[in-house]
Amino acid sequence: MAILPLRLDRVCYRAGGHDLIADISLDISAGAKTLLLGANGAGKSLLLRLCHGLLGPSSGTVRWRGADADQARRRQTMVFQSPVMLRRSVRANVAYGLKLRGIGRVARAERIDTALSDTGLTALADRPARVLSGGERQRLALARAWALAPEILFLDEPTANLDPGATAAVEAIVEQIHRAGTKIVMATHDLGQARRLADEVLFLDRGRVTERAEAAAFFAGPASDPAAAFLEGRLLW
Repeated sequence: MAILPLRLDRVCYRAGGHDLIADISLDISAGAKTLLLGANGAGKSLLLRLCHGLLGPSSGTVRWRGADADQARRRQTMVFQSPVMLRRSVRANVAYGLKLRGIGRVARAERIDTALSDTGLTALADRPARVLSGGERQRLALARAWALAPEILFLDEPTANLDPGATAAVEAIVEQIHRAGTKIVMATHDLGQARRLADEVLFLDRGRVTERAEAAAFFAGPASDPAAAFLEGRLLW
């Protein structure tokens, strides 16, 4: 059974006496690539963690359609800005999550080979993951996630520390994963990246979603003042 749409109902997250995420209600459905856009500190990463289940809301609810917690965990995954690599080979890093999911040896080998091929890592399969470049590590993180065949993939600034060539490679893989049928929800503060990848934009400002729109409409003329200021390069206080 599909776990989407994901429904957030009046979700808040408080820390240190402050609302870092404030009263967010929205549905995340299958299909379009959704990019969370906003300045650093706007709450993008926190919102992803709340959706993924790494954090629980201080109030409000986060619910997957017709899924219990275990099913939801098995059908969605997340890639972070600085992914943690196991002290094993590239191949073994991809294999680890599949073993935890109980995927049989033959099916596991097929998935590993496909994931490494699709992310351009076949030639590095036996190399220790810890010696990879930043771009290679991020491609490996995507390979690990893709091998699990998630219904939805959360991406938290996956190209923030990468050079243009590595960024282009990661973006191409994200597009492949999307075309294969996985819902993409990705946080970025990079306007160029959002223009390249987004089908729809969720704009966050100080923990609130101030605008949700199709990407073309958003970039042609944002409806909210914070989004307009961000697109114009003005500082958001």
